Amino acid sequence: MGREKVATTEEIASGQGKLFSVGGRAIAVFNVSGAYHAIDNTCPHRGGPLAEGSLDGSVVTCPWHGWGFDVTTGECKLNDAVKQETFPCAVEGNDVFIDV
Repeated sequence: MGREKVATTEEIASGQGKLFSVGGRAIAVFNVSGAYHAIDNTCPHRGGPLAEGSLDGSVVTCPWHGWGFDVTTGECKLNDAVKQETFPCAVEGNDVFIDV
């Protein structure tokens, strides 16, 4: 699909995430100490919304059942066999882009 602007840096506070729809996909973008990371928003466990989860360092915890995912790698903290899809992010000026 290519690169798409999803936000400005002011829209996603440090330690927070926000949901965006890109190409018909729900993607959560997180600000980890000024670095932006994008991950598929739908938790593979039961479909919980990861963008609504709490972020501790680089790990987001699903608000429904507590599964944790590293937003930088997609790795699940509870099950090594599970990996959430991630997407490259870039910041140009104050604009946040993701590649889908």
